[in-house]
Amino acid sequence: MNEQDIELRAQRAVELFKQGFNCSQAVFASCADLYGINDEQLALRLSASFGGGMGRMRLVCGAASGMFMLAGLQNGSCTPHDNDGKMANYAFVQDLAGQFKAKYGSLICAELLGLAPRPEEPKPTERTQQYYEKRPCPEMIAEAVRIYLRNL
Repeated sequence: MNEQDIELRAQRAVELFKQGFNCSQAVFASCADLYGINDEQLALRLSASFGGGMGRMRLVCGAASGMFMLAGLQNGSCTPHDNDGKMANYAFVQDLAGQFKAKYGSLICAELLGLAPRPEEPKPTERTQQYYEKRPCPEMIAEAVRIYLRNL
């Protein structure tokens, strides 16, 4: 995939986020068609629970989780006891995670957003102009797509 195609997908992910989808949905849905998931609603549903650091618990970043879901589609094992397949997938995920963490310093949503590590209520924050201006999420979403696609 060339850089122009990668950038188009990165920007599509940011557009999805700005439409109101969460970080994981934005990353996953922007690339799911590469794996035959052409039903965008299905892609959005599959990745919905990983937003806000997994169900808004501020744990693993949703953008990173979206990358990891894509990694499973790329080379995830689907055979019981396939230790070589599992190892290959885990190595890929660890490499992606390392690149994301090297750029942003963490994989943890609360740390990336500068929030105290505490459980969040499940109600999503209202998406306003101020929300988008103070969140680093769009940049991280685009970069997660770039990292993923450059490592295929």
